[in-house]
Amino acid sequence: MSTLPTQPTPTDPAKRILPPNPQAAAIIALGFTLVLYLVELADVLISGDLDQGGIHSRDLSGLAGVIWAPLLHGGWSHLFANTVPVLVFSFLAMAGGLGQWIAVTATIWILGGLGVWLTGPSGAVTVGASGLAFGWLAFLLVRGIFNRSAGQIVVAVVLLGIWSGMLWGLLPGNPGISWQGHLFGALSGVLAAWLVARASRKKDTGSLAV
Repeated sequence: MSTLPTQPTPTDPAKRILPPNPQAAAIIALGFTLVLYLVELADVLISGDLDQGGIHSRDLSGLAGVIWAPLLHGGWSHLFANTVPVLVFSFLAMAGGLGQWIAVTATIWILGGLGVWLTGPSGAVTVGASGLAFGWLAFLLVRGIFNRSAGQIVVAVVLLGIWSGMLWGLLPGNPGISWQGHLFGALSGVLAAWLVARASRKKDTGSLAV
């Protein structure tokens, strides 16, 4: 009686740690960061005060800032502080593929921005990609729990160890820093991780029900 060779168990895409195409993911992360630098350079060269296109809290005329705020920064030092987190977190957040990354990023971008618009201090204009960075970090920190992935949890512990100081940005403190942007970015990242895990479980259940 012959036996069929054992087939290797395929890797669960939901539990990937690195992007399926690391080179493409790196190019996208670098490209997005380059856009941030080009926008800041344009702001310096034309002296047009592009930062006024940021989020104006509870001002209907400034609601469009939800779209533009992550691309704007209050100077080079602000952009430099966001560069490494944006590069690292955006790259790792592409583990589920480009389509999932776009959906996760859009969730953080829009919901995080709306949270700032609703709760930010009156008269303030909020700019910067730190809300995105906090959102991606939160997504990476909790996705392993939702996906029941030991590997992703280990990565989350490493990221938390390296960037644990960022967590202070979730609390009120320096009046020049938008803790609202950080907090709502992080909450949106947690929501995005839950939605991704839920969609993945539904897809797995549907594939079994044949």
